Amino acid sequence: MGIQKPAWLEALYTQKFFAGCSYHETAKKNEKNICCLDCCTSICPHCLPSHRFHRLLQIRRYVYHDVVRLEDLQKLIDCSNVQGYTINGAKVAFIKKRPQNRQFKVAGNYCTSCDRSLQEPFFHCSLGCKVDFVLKHYKDLSPFLKACNTLQLSPDFLIPQDMGDDEMTNETPHSTIVDCDEPMSSSSGSSGSENMSVACTQIVRKKRSGLHVCARSANRVSNNEDMATSMSRRKGIPHRSPMC
Repeated sequence: MGIQKPAWLEALYTQKFFAGCSYHETAKKNEKNICCLDCCTSICPHCLPSHRFHRLLQIRRYVYHDVVRLEDLQKLIDCSNVQGYTINGAKVAFIKKRPQNRQFKVAGNYCTSCDRSLQEPFFHCSLGCKVDFVLKHYKDLSPFLKACNTLQLSPDFLIPQDMGDDEMTNETPHSTIVDCDEPMSSSSGSSGSENMSVACTQIVRKKRSGLHVCARSANRVSNNEDMATSMSRRKGIPHRSPMC
């Protein structure tokens, strides 16, 4: 007996996407539009810190149906002969079957499972149609499965703007923080300001649009030091002259 549907494929069929996340009910943009293939569950963008090292697949909507980019799906399973559709410049494929009842068939190309009209030379209108066809005729899905150890979200995935600093720091596998190897010096003077400046510039936040370096100005540090020095030079607390 061959290999049946893997757990991640069952999750694509059974999980409910684009519903509100129960863990982030009060957060904005909490729709579950990501499928974690390792946990086999649907998650929202605010759940990403807990799944940042997992294989993640973005789910999209097209004509009220769930679709996935063909480029991402091809890394998991052979999608040959599955008809793709173009949305926002990207080729996508439907996940589930879309049955279409036809009383009369005319000459043409139709899906092997749901009788939907297709373009040449495609045989399946969705991933589900191909999987059912393979299991029905070959009884084994293993030759069509591909080894995929890492799968990241596409660069056009939008991160909610209201995510906190802690969430933004660990929001996706693309994010990274470079910590300073040496602790900052607490002594005053030019050496202290230089260490503080270097330590701050080593904090790197990588977002989908590129690298943003968070640096603290050395002039601000020097101004604070000058203020502390001037305060230390004060001779004493002024006293009010006695009233006559």
